[in-house]
Amino acid sequence: MVSVTPGFSSRPGVLPSDRLRSVVLCFFVVLFSLCMEINRKKLTISRQALATLLLATVVTLVSLSASRADEPFIIVQSTTSTQNSGLLDAILPSFSEASGIEVRVVAVGTGQAIRNATNGDGDVLLVHARAAEERFVADGHGVQRFDVMYNDFILAGPTADPAGIAGSSDIVTAMQGIADSRSTFASRGDDSGTHKAELNLWALAGVDAQAASGDWYRETGSGMGATLNAATGMSAYVLTDRATWIAFGNKSNYAILVEGDDRLFNQYGIIQVNPARHANVKAEEAQKFIDWLIGSEGQRAIAEFRIDGQQLFFPNATAP
Repeated sequence: MVSVTPGFSSRPGVLPSDRLRSVVLCFFVVLFSLCMEINRKKLTISRQALATLLLATVVTLVSLSASRADEPFIIVQSTTSTQNSGLLDAILPSFSEASGIEVRVVAVGTGQAIRNATNGDGDVLLVHARAAEERFVADGHGVQRFDVMYNDFILAGPTADPAGIAGSSDIVTAMQGIADSRSTFASRGDDSGTHKAELNLWALAGVDAQAASGDWYRETGSGMGATLNAATGMSAYVLTDRATWIAFGNKSNYAILVEGDDRLFNQYGIIQVNPARHANVKAEEAQKFIDWLIGSEGQRAIAEFRIDGQQLFFPNATAP
């Protein structure tokens, strides 16, 4: 089983959908029984019936929580692109079925995912900002980093193309063109892997885009899907990973305008959170997941994931 939670996590966890349905069913069964105790003339509920309802509800929730605690699970701090693209929803059930380990995914920007993992709120980190990942390991927060897969970033924008950059294969020149024309640009502005890549491109272009914040440079502080929606709403250029772009259903009059530059390469890495720093880290289960994802089964699952016949991620893990 895989559960994806945008933005937060909790070690005790919440009831998954199947158990929630069980609780609801139990509640209505008990409620039906309670109705049998209603005084048909006065329409009042006896104290004994009310006590029975409350006791049954408490017992049910406690028993479900206890069984939940007995089930092995891991928390994976990951990026919004793995959520928005549908990748994890597609591949993780295979791991859970084979291992019996539930995967609970917290989908946030890479920067927030790293901060969460640094605080010990997670067992595994799956993100796409290599320099930050290597620093995470070097600082002792992670055990070892492994390549998992890659795709690329693309620059999308309105087909009207006010900056005149369509068809360019030079992303730095394109970014300069957007700044020179003061064309609206939508940035995630959330310290995500995509935002880090975008800021690096502005630096290569010699542009201080953040100095134009609120003018032609608009920071959404949101995930990739929400930022794409905002961009189309304001006719802004936007940098996005290709996987989220392919899965995005509101393209309207938007198109890929710049692609193919080597500087748009987008590598994903995976790291086990260091159990020596955080005793709550489930090292054995976490390593099983990492071994599966960088092994033949996980790599094949990544390669086979497609939307409309298009491959979104390309596995490139090497055996440890």
